Amino acid sequence: MTTEDSTPAREAAPLPSPWRSRRFRLFFTARSASLLADGMLMVSVTTSVLGSGFGATGVGYALAAWMAPIVLLILFGGVLADRFTPQVMMVGADAVRVVAMLVMAALFAGGGVRLWQIMALMAVSGAATAMFQPGLASIVPRVADDIQRANALLRIAESMATLIGPGLAGFLVAYGDLAGSFLVIAVAYAVSAAGLLPLRGLASGRDEADGDDESSDPMWRRLATGWHEFRSRSWLWGVISLWAVYGLFVFGPSLPLGAALLTEQHGATGYGWIASADGLGTIIGGLLGMRVRPRRPLVAGVCAMFFFALNPLAPALGWNFALTAVTGAVAGCGFAFWGVMWATSVQSHIPLAVLSRVSAYDIAGSIMVIPLGRALAGPTAESFGADRVLLFSSAVSFLLLAAMLCVPAIRGLRRLDRPAGDAQGSAAAEKTPAGEKARAEERTATAERDPAGERTPAAS
Repeated sequence: MTTEDSTPAREAAPLPSPWRSRRFRLFFTARSASLLADGMLMVSVTTSVLGSGFGATGVGYALAAWMAPIVLLILFGGVLADRFTPQVMMVGADAVRVVAMLVMAALFAGGGVRLWQIMALMAVSGAATAMFQPGLASIVPRVADDIQRANALLRIAESMATLIGPGLAGFLVAYGDLAGSFLVIAVAYAVSAAGLLPLRGLASGRDEADGDDESSDPMWRRLATGWHEFRSRSWLWGVISLWAVYGLFVFGPSLPLGAALLTEQHGATGYGWIASADGLGTIIGGLLGMRVRPRRPLVAGVCAMFFFALNPLAPALGWNFALTAVTGAVAGCGFAFWGVMWATSVQSHIPLAVLSRVSAYDIAGSIMVIPLGRALAGPTAESFGADRVLLFSSAVSFLLLAAMLCVPAIRGLRRLDRPAGDAQGSAAAEKTPAGEKARAEERTATAERDPAGERTPAAS
């Protein structure tokens, strides 16, 4: 395996749409349901904890109980996804989350719920999420030939879930009861599991760095292999290193302080509309990600992220409502487009056999410091003022993004239309009956698209 992936993209015939793949349609349905459940969960937990009289402190404990297992177990989730296939781990994680949400619903339906019970169930859900997340990156190249368009569609689904999920949870809590919202979340996770269950035969080939006997290969060795693959690519660890600083100084304070200032400046309704404009922007960014195929995806993504630096700037300078809403839409668009470019780059340049482990290091490095940034946002704002903290965040955002463009490996990474190690992974998948059936479906779809019988590289 090479340490630097900068092979130029070769001109090829257009890749078939992800919608032509039954596997992608199943995965898209499952992912949309899972995102909807995630979007509902935070609102349902917050309102239920407050409604039970545990106050803001209880909310903090409940959310921390969910986040802590993710941070602690995400790397092991990547190892297990590469060991047992992402599909197996994700279906199992969804099953655990279904049970946790059903128990939560039963507790609220019965009354007299205790805070430690909520925290325990949130911890179980967080641990399952740690097993679920790493497989997402490695399953996309297995179900779609056009990785970039698939990621763009998934980003749009995420944006829609972000818009619909919290509102649906709030509606259920306001007009139904707390137990009902958790029942709907359980159903959504069940739909996710049902969509993932047929995706068998997607195993990748064995990585050369793993032992000859995979079943006896120790966990630490698999973790070490993932770390080696991660640190051997300077474009990868370069982005994540700078992204961790970005999370501490930009993502961390921007949400709580930005929400507080925008609510103060434009009222709760105005803030809601600004948040909706941001969500609309992410949908537009996903649509752009389907159409725009830059030769250097990370450069294009970083340039788009410069617009996100306007996000903390608007409340810091007290811009009027219209300008702030436009800023939110532009910032959301830039963030979504970056997400498509980043996900596509990782999934196309990392071999499938280790992609879940590398993705786990990616997630861990990206999220670990955000809670610290949010925890420090309040005390820092009290000392210096929320507007000054957000101005600092905006300046840091510009500087870190400029630093990314100064790294030759990041600047020089070129687009790949097929995932690294795809031949090995496809061969392993085709050895199973389910894999043969899935590939037959893809060949049929390609033949219908191309009557002349000329096969594109993606269909071979």
